[in-house]
Amino acid sequence: MTTIKTTCSACGDVELAATDLVLELTPMDATGQYSFNCPFCEIEQYRPANERVVAILLAIGVSYIVGEEMVSENEIQEFVDSLDDWLENITAR
Repeated sequence: MTTIKTTCSACGDVELAATDLVLELTPMDATGQYSFNCPFCEIEQYRPANERVVAILLAIGVSYIVGEEMVSENEIQEFVDSLDDWLENITAR
């Protein structure tokens, strides 16, 4: 089993297994960030991942997701309302 050495902001250096990390890839890019819960203090940590780090983490089997921003119900409603306003402006001309 491959051991990954990284740093916790509270505890310092920690060693993790590939299953302890999650890699979030940036859409349309070869970068992202990885996250893990520190095995000592259990604080969730986030670290940037450049192209080299992404390639290494994928090669050793770290699970990954492609980052997506969630859209809230309020944001959807605001968008629909703005379309209504836009349609009213066009039809009023």
